[in-house]
Amino acid sequence: MPEKHRIYTMAVAKVYPFYIEKAEKKGRTKAEVDTIVCWLTGYSQRELETQLKAQTDFETFFKEAPKLNPARTAIKGVICGVRIEEIQDPLMREVRYLDKMIDELAKGRPMEKILRT
Repeated sequence: MPEKHRIYTMAVAKVYPFYIEKAEKKGRTKAEVDTIVCWLTGYSQRELETQLKAQTDFETFFKEAPKLNPARTAIKGVICGVRIEEIQDPLMREVRYLDKMIDELAKGRPMEKILRT
């Protein structure tokens, strides 16, 4: 069995501050980051905070997500040099959807476009 990718076993809470830092450096907010995470996963703000406090790893975070947003499949493009649409591993695709949305936030994209509304 192939070894799990390192990100799967990493706590979301370890990466989360970097999402916020990336957004805030570009004049965006923690609230916008939280909106993105909640939109993607279906977690409420309180559930998100509970997951962060619990040091939940990415694999569990996405596996236990209340309702992955069906509109997330509209997220296309390249992240970390890889086309999202071509990622075979479903869990890696979820992680990259989140990365891509945070990137779009940092690039100044309007929230309604990021949230595919």
